[in-house]
Amino acid sequence: MIRESHEITTVTLPGIVHQTLAGPRDGLKAMEMWSQTIAPGAETPMHRHACEEIIFVIAGQGECEIEGVLRTFNEGATLIVPPDVVHRIANTGPSEMRLVAALSAAPVRVHAPDGARIPLPWDA
Repeated sequence: MIRESHEITTVTLPGIVHQTLAGPRDGLKAMEMWSQTIAPGAETPMHRHACEEIIFVIAGQGECEIEGVLRTFNEGATLIVPPDVVHRIANTGPSEMRLVAALSAAPVRVHAPDGARIPLPWDA
């Protein structure tokens, strides 16, 4: 199966443009792949999910907070997030950040640090 980018639904959140490149709609049961663009100054909420996540930064720079520890990164960085670890990604640069992420669950269920479920607009 091949999906072209223009065939994939784009979801816009404040400061974030998201596409689920592959996931349950494609018959995947054990992983998802996401593409996101994060505007300058925007960030993901603090969150966690019960799966591993690998993020490759195609363009931009920012910081990743994992369990209270801030690390900066630049274009070309790979961010590795273990399961159930509270984290966020922020764009601290002057231009859009573009990234792709592979997650070891399908569907991915996201929770706030306190355990409350965060519904995602692309869950449907």
